[in-house]
Amino acid sequence: MHHHDRRFQGMVERLRSPERLALMEVDRVVDLCLQHIQAASLLDVGTGTAVWAEAFAARGLAVAGVDVSAEMLEHARRYVPTGRFELAAAETLPFDAQAFDLVFLGHVLHETDDPVRALSEARRVSRLRVAVLEWPYRQEEQGPPLEHRLRREQVEGFARSAGLAAVQFTPLDHMDLYLMPI
Repeated sequence: MHHHDRRFQGMVERLRSPERLALMEVDRVVDLCLQHIQAASLLDVGTGTAVWAEAFAARGLAVAGVDVSAEMLEHARRYVPTGRFELAAAETLPFDAQAFDLVFLGHVLHETDDPVRALSEARRVSRLRVAVLEWPYRQEEQGPPLEHRLRREQVEGFARSAGLAAVQFTPLDHMDLYLMPI
């Protein structure tokens, strides 16, 4: 098992606070992730309290999620009882190739021990698209410290190294969204 030294250590309530959810623009992110594809299934990598799994499930997708924290998975199951949640790291996804239409990494790539391996695994288990949501590379009150954030060039380089050559970058008000077709 990896160390995941940078994983979120805050309280569950903070992950689902109205202020944080507003910053994440959940509906807009889901809309952008689903734009121009016919997705029926989603894997939420680093699901945490299943904010994203819940949002995609509300759109009718069959959702699954993985997290390195058994405690977080308990919360995820409570918020999305129809989801399939498993204990696993982003770098070693326990699913078959092309098992999901869309693989989503929401605020998790910067926490992985090996971002290229995490994106390679996401590409392997996705049929249509990999989506990565990250905090922008600037110091802000919300989110991780600057030294844990990723620059756009880093994310795009990790994607290329993982075999995801095309990256559509969309800067949001407080987040950066990267869409990568398979």
